[in-house]
Amino acid sequence: MTPRTAGALLLAAGAIVLTGCGTRTAGAGDAAEPPAPSVTPSVTPSVDYAAQAAAAVARHDALFPAIAARCADVATGGASPGATAGELPADPEARKYAENHAFKQQAQLTPGARCRGDAHAARIKAAVAGGSGGKGAPHTVEEVRALLTGLGYGFDSGGVYGSGAVNVSFVLSVPESGPCVTGRLGPPLTVEAHGVYVEGGCLEPRGGH
Repeated sequence: MTPRTAGALLLAAGAIVLTGCGTRTAGAGDAAEPPAPSVTPSVTPSVDYAAQAAAAVARHDALFPAIAARCADVATGGASPGATAGELPADPEARKYAENHAFKQQAQLTPGARCRGDAHAARIKAAVAGGSGGKGAPHTVEEVRALLTGLGYGFDSGGVYGSGAVNVSFVLSVPESGPCVTGRLGPPLTVEAHGVYVEGGCLEPRGGH
């Protein structure tokens, strides 16, 4: 073999080795490449407000079965989010007054909410006028608060106001289903149901312009 032939054989062998180093055949023990993560847009579930309102009415009815029976044949539903609608007066001064006091507008009540509200107002008025559990009619803030608490009402959206036995009034939201009930010892004693104010809550907002 000549030196030239031997050199050619060595070059050919080196090329084969280099070609094999750059090639890899996947075997049974090799790990597969992880798949690319799929991008799925998140979907926010819609809120079923009608179902929430119906559940609230059901909880209310469990707390006050007598009122539930009284309003059983009336359409269910809570307070409507819309404010009481009305045309503005034509007189400029009256129109300006109406615009400045628009913040005192109240949400409309559905027939079911109106029935429950009026029933609670009548129940509270009877208890305040004649006392509850054989007790005399309340005269002070403390007595009114104790009576209403005993009847099952809370004051998360209101309270009892006054000074001793002077100018005693109260505001509350009927548990679970609403609406609001506002009362004043008077004289005369007044208790009425109404929708929430457009600015929120059962307390009459103060302000305007």
